[in-house]
Amino acid sequence: MVQTTDIGFTREDFERLLSQYDYHFSPGDIVNGTVFSLEPRGALIDIGAKTAAFLPLQEMSINRVINPEEVVNEGDVREFFILTEENEEGQLTLSIRRLEYMKAWERVRSLQTKDETVRAKIFAVNRGGALVRIEGLRGFIPGSHLSTKEPKEELIDQELPLKFLEVDEERNRLVLSHRRALVERRMNKLEQYQVVTGRVRGIKPYGAFIDIGGVSGLLHISEISHDHIETPHSVFNVGDEIKVMVIDLDAERGRISLSTKQLEETPGEMVQNSAQVFAAAEDRAEKFRQKLLAEQSAEEMPEATE
Repeated sequence: MVQTTDIGFTREDFERLLSQYDYHFSPGDIVNGTVFSLEPRGALIDIGAKTAAFLPLQEMSINRVINPEEVVNEGDVREFFILTEENEEGQLTLSIRRLEYMKAWERVRSLQTKDETVRAKIFAVNRGGALVRIEGLRGFIPGSHLSTKEPKEELIDQELPLKFLEVDEERNRLVLSHRRALVERRMNKLEQYQVVTGRVRGIKPYGAFIDIGGVSGLLHISEISHDHIETPHSVFNVGDEIKVMVIDLDAERGRISLSTKQLEETPGEMVQNSAQVFAAAEDRAEKFRQKLLAEQSAEEMPEATE
């Protein structure tokens, strides 16, 4: 008779022990897996679940993929994003594309925080503006931020320098500005109180917009003359070439503020004899700068002691 030893370990105990080491996967988890089979419509991935997980072709990359071999090979070990819960057959659906989107948004947020200028090629245009791809993400450039007079269709395949206006992952909104990148580039070559030549490109009740080497600065009505001006139209016409002084550079907001008032020797000279103001603009600007320096030096001098 064969004696049996009671080890005190029942089948229920064994199943309970197994359950302690049974992995539970949920949508949104990031797991490591091994590619063990490629199929025409995707790949089978071993992530330690009871059934092999499936990576569909359309979830292999942000970019369009035709064959699985473009992204993965048998034996590859990498991270995957769990996209859906188990189906009726106990199979999970995975994604590499979602991971790439997460990393792309992280890189874009970092670029925006550093206020970096990026370059991207326009791949499509519409009535509202142009479309580009930044780190694989689709970005939009509003028409008002294109800073170009070319027909929009001719912009396709052109690479432009761009600044970030809005980065919102939750709303899937990535908005960029070509105009702001140009303004910043131009600002880097400008100095406060410098005299530049520009052309009047537009007139509004509150002032005139002056084109300076491809970017626009505002000559506010209060900065045209020391005399009261009813309307900028009484002084300028669209297309006029004028000289202006740069009085403020706001790179963060992409704004250039201009003045002709500071170039006047007598109030109202801009209205009465603007040609004379422009002819002597550089000399008058230098006198203005020297005056400011003298005032600053006087303010910084310590009070005389008795």
